[in-house]
Amino acid sequence: MKNLIFILALSLSTIGAYAQTTNYQLSSHILDVSKGTPAAGVTIQLEKLNVTNNKWTQIDKKVTDKNGRVGSFLESSKNNTGIYKLTFLVSDYFKQKNTDSFYPFIDVVFEIKDNQHYHVPITLSEFGYATYRGN
Repeated sequence: MKNLIFILALSLSTIGAYAQTTNYQLSSHILDVSKGTPAAGVTIQLEKLNVTNNKWTQIDKKVTDKNGRVGSFLESSKNNTGIYKLTFLVSDYFKQKNTDSFYPFIDVVFEIKDNQHYHVPITLSEFGYATYRGN
């Protein structure tokens, strides 16, 4: 009987955990193509352009996980239309790898026009990068 109560309690707590999950509209990923590995520990700053005064406002700042990913920018429940900038602060990443690099940071500017998911990754090396809209 105790096992049945435990299983029931565990099941109910799991259902509650799923009900509280937040969905996000924007994610990013960094792949270090010079090493063929994800770029973990890179700070990514998110800013939004105020079109009235043409100034950027910081919205969020996160650090890539061991897989080089940040999946939790911009809650999907909000209206997130606008022009955004992701700044990838890559200088410290390369310093930790004892590698000279050309770019201290990389700015990627893009526009969110709807409520779809936006994935903005970069492929990175010490002397180059590329970006695209992923999924």
